[in-house]
Formats: sequence, structure tokens, C-alpha cells
Amino acid sequence: MRVAFACIALLFTAPAAIAQDTPPVASELPQPAMVYSEQSPAYRLFPGDEVEITIYSAPELSRNATIGPDGRLALPLIGAVRAADLTAEELHDILVSAYAAHLRMPELTVTPRSYGSRQVFVGGEVARPGIYDMPANMDAFQAVALAGGFLPSAHRRDVLILSRASGATTVSEIDLSMRAVRSGLPGAQALQRYDVVYVPRSRISQVNLFMQQYVRDALPVQFSFYYDLRGNRTN
Repeated sequence: MRVAFACIALLFTAPAAIAQDTPPVASELPQPAMVYSEQSPAYRLFPGDEVEITIYSAPELSRNATIGPDGRLALPLIGAVRAADLTAEELHDILVSAYAAHLRMPELTVTPRSYGSRQVFVGGEVARPGIYDMPANMDAFQAVALAGGFLPSAHRRDVLILSRASGATTVSEIDLSMRAVRSGLPGAQALQRYDVVYVPRSRISQVNLFMQQYVRDALPVQFSFYYDLRGNRTN
């Protein structure tokens, strides 16, 4: 079940400890329950990502560009353009509109070429709570494995995932019990950059209230900045 969760970014205030032990490498993780597909949410660009912009009607303007810390691309003719938190398709439409003021019937493509840091936060009843670099196609079960696995006190049937997509913050629950794992983790999705995976000690009856308290007291500062940035988007 996925629950809409608004204005959560303002509650993120305190840093959390980063794992000290060396985490397992990607090859040592359990195989993902699913892979990223067209049914998964479209990837949204982030500062540090590199995109290739090919302008067929004006090839001299084509280039590879890296999204800056402010979330913008610096491009000839049209200047700074916001790119962070957009899909490649959304950025394409914005660029077509912007170049239309300078070029006649601009034709172009936008292709992501490389990605900046991809991190998730794993907290709660796991061996090494903290921030972890995320290999491609990682699901919540793999994230827990990266954090050293479940503690004996973990309530595995109601693991929470905090994420953002299309400007909205959501909290979802996933069953990571052994029965669910053996069944292939139905309903699992690939994690996105800066998702939060929380393993509770017991079942949580009021998810929204709990997440407000948890994120206020436990999430790292850089995660709060990310949610604040995406919750207050500007062109």
C-alpha cells in the first residue's frame, strides 16, 4: 500500500551515523527480486548526471553536458536550463520549446550517458544502519543485505520505503519475510536514488506519524536536502 506524504522535507533536521564497517560488494549481494523495467518509475535526472544533447537541426550546438549542483545545464543560445528531477523525455520537451525561440523547427534528442552518486539510506533493525552506494537494479531486500542483514528483532513483514517521484513523497510497505523472499518478493520495485529503507522492530500502526518522527530525528542531512530540493522545484 502506498500512502501520499506531503511536506515531509521540512522535518528532516538531524544527521545519522554512516556505516563504519566495509559493506559487501555488489557481487556478494542476493540476486534482485526484479530488474528495472518500463513498468518502474521513469528515471529522473540528478546533479552530477551527464546527458548527451544532439541537435540535428544545428549540429554545432550538440554536446555532452553535466548537470550542475544547482540542478541546471548550461547550454549555448538558451543559457541555464533546469534538468534535475526531470525525466529525459521531460527535459527534451523543455529544450525543444527553449530552442524554438532561436531555431526553426528544432529537432533534438536527450540521452543520459553517465550518472552521479546513487545512494540509499538503510535504517532500523539492521546490522549496520547508514548510507550506501547503490548498484543498479537494487531492491529493498538487497539494500538490507548491503547493511549487514536483519537483526533478530526485525519485523520483516512491514518494511517501509520512503521515496519521491514526480514531486510527491510516498511511503510504501513491503513484506521481506522469508516466505515473501521465497515467493520472489511480489510487488518489489527497484530502489531510486536517495530512497530510505526502514526496518521496524514491530508493526507500525500509524505510518505517516511514525515517518514524521523518524525522519525528523534520524535521516542524514544530505537526504533532507534532497527531499527539500525536490519538494520546492523551480524552473
